[in-house]
Amino acid sequence: MPTLRLVLGDQLSDNLSSLTDWAAGDLVLMAEVADEAAYVPHHKQKLAMVFAAMRRFAGRLTARGIAVRYVRLDDPANTGALTSEALRELAGGGFERLVVTEAGEWRLAQAFEDLKLTSPVPVEVRPDTRFICSRPQFEAWAEGRSELRMEFFYRVMRRATGLLMDGDKPAGGQWNFDHENRKRLPKGVRPPDRLVIPPAEDVREVLAMVTARFPDNFGSLETFGWATSHEEAERLLDHFIADILPSFGDWQDAMKGGAPFLWHARLSAAINIGLLDALEVCRRAEAAYRAGLVPIASAEGFIRQILGWREYVRGVYWLAGPDYLARNALAADRRLPEFYWSAETEMACVRDVVTMTARHAYAHHIQRLMVTGNLALLLGVHPDEVNLWYMSVYVDAFEWVEAPNTHGMALFADGGLMASKPYAASGAYISRMSDYCGGCAYDVAQKRGEGACPFNRLYWAFLIRNRARLKDNPRLAMPYRTLAKMGADEAEILADAEAARVMLGATLREVD
Repeated sequence: MPTLRLVLGDQLSDNLSSLTDWAAGDLVLMAEVADEAAYVPHHKQKLAMVFAAMRRFAGRLTARGIAVRYVRLDDPANTGALTSEALRELAGGGFERLVVTEAGEWRLAQAFEDLKLTSPVPVEVRPDTRFICSRPQFEAWAEGRSELRMEFFYRVMRRATGLLMDGDKPAGGQWNFDHENRKRLPKGVRPPDRLVIPPAEDVREVLAMVTARFPDNFGSLETFGWATSHEEAERLLDHFIADILPSFGDWQDAMKGGAPFLWHARLSAAINIGLLDALEVCRRAEAAYRAGLVPIASAEGFIRQILGWREYVRGVYWLAGPDYLARNALAADRRLPEFYWSAETEMACVRDVVTMTARHAYAHHIQRLMVTGNLALLLGVHPDEVNLWYMSVYVDAFEWVEAPNTHGMALFADGGLMASKPYAASGAYISRMSDYCGGCAYDVAQKRGEGACPFNRLYWAFLIRNRARLKDNPRLAMPYRTLAKMGADEAEILADAEAARVMLGATLREVD
């Protein structure tokens, strides 16, 4: 008897574990469903990218002779849920089992467990072997550790894969070149031209559907240019390795107004939905370094983001458990300001990042962490509101990767499971790493008062408010010593920060 194989929208890989033993007579089920399209109000470009890529992957499977039952979102018989679609297909009889690759989120993992109880045939959930580190391997590494630091995990992964290793030593003589990845972009340096992939006719059909079905979702479709097929993703990878990666290491932390991509790869979305293989992407970057085409700081900095950070946050997500997002270690209690959605703010850095996010469904990691994330942290915005925003606005946002980055790294809401300290910073950091401050309505040199940079007004108050929780953190010893030496009136600092919070719209949340 044949097998029914369910493939999800972020599982568009030829080597997917649920497809490895495909046999004649088996059927692949793929479905665009309302539950997945609306559990958060996704950016229009993310919806379009996933739906278009799903349709193209279904066609790719069909071309290989694999039978596919594809349910479109606008199919009148669409049940609206993945498990319901699977049960409906199974109700027709003739299948001996249902096979699926494990989901990337706790929400769907629980749905698969529930499906086992209602399915008329056995349900087999297979590991997602597309990740470089399996969940059991990460759990084994984490066992007995009081702190889960990415740097130590990264070194284990380098040894396990042999990436950038010369025998048992790291290539270039050191494990990371992070200190060389923090340069400010010099004046006059022009960001590189980027490969543009205009949407083909079948993708334009999806854009039209998203426009009609999700008119009120965040963002614009005008600049859509994401890879929606394996071939397009490979073109983007080739372009990045040849034309962008050589300078990536120098300015990967830099920010520039009106420049949404700079030297960043724009490959995360394609990797996250399966159009590119993460390990192969790393090997391509290493090969460019070995061939003398890319400096070690660029190759290592890029590989660290995938082999180190991406694999690490996935491990933390599954290790922390389904209640991870319920943590609120700093007791944050404010609302997310409306300008996170509208970009209507006089803060030049925030306005630029939100505007680019709306136009491109993208901002690079420093913009996410040190502009929008840092501001939410200093304002004390409740994690639920911040997590919802990040999940809603980025094309590469899936909970397994977005939750640890937002909840743990940006907000310190997990109490330090991921980060050794909160990534809080004053306006001096923004000024050092960008050109935003020169054209801002606020003065980055002014510490307090209506005309001062809001980051400055909020920073010291954040340390004061959270002193009981953070004062013993060794990485915060210096700022707390500085605070003590300032001899400033703490009540005045707190009052000024509260005025800034109210001015920015970070009001207290209503308690249910």
